[in-house]
Amino acid sequence: MNTHFSHITTLRVRYGETDQMGYCYYGNYAQYFEVGRVEAMRSLGMSYRLLEERGVMLPVSEFSVHYIAPALYDDELTITTVISGLKGPRLYFDYTIEKEGKLIATATTTLVFVTKDTMRPIPPPNDFVNLMHPYEQEQ
Repeated sequence: MNTHFSHITTLRVRYGETDQMGYCYYGNYAQYFEVGRVEAMRSLGMSYRLLEERGVMLPVSEFSVHYIAPALYDDELTITTVISGLKGPRLYFDYTIEKEGKLIATATTTLVFVTKDTMRPIPPPNDFVNLMHPYEQEQ
């Protein structure tokens, strides 16, 4: 199913996340996208903690990022996270990061619902699918 659930999170670049040039280290962006993803799931009503307590994990199977402009120490970043699709065990996310209204990075991730015991793919829980139905879009 194609979906369009969107959530906005803000955070500030901390000093320890910058390199010697004062730029936010590129590897930190993956953590910023994770913050956006976790908060989007929580706002939807399905936290990672709840999934894990039920024996369901959501590892990342694909990650792609495009850096457009740097983030610097103390910049306030706006992370927009969109759940863009749910196909079988795969859950698709699209992200943007902006500072002062200007786009500085985009990314996509694919996560896979797996059972904690075997780490094998499983269908998403029915209650999660039901949470996504109001955001379903025509293909």
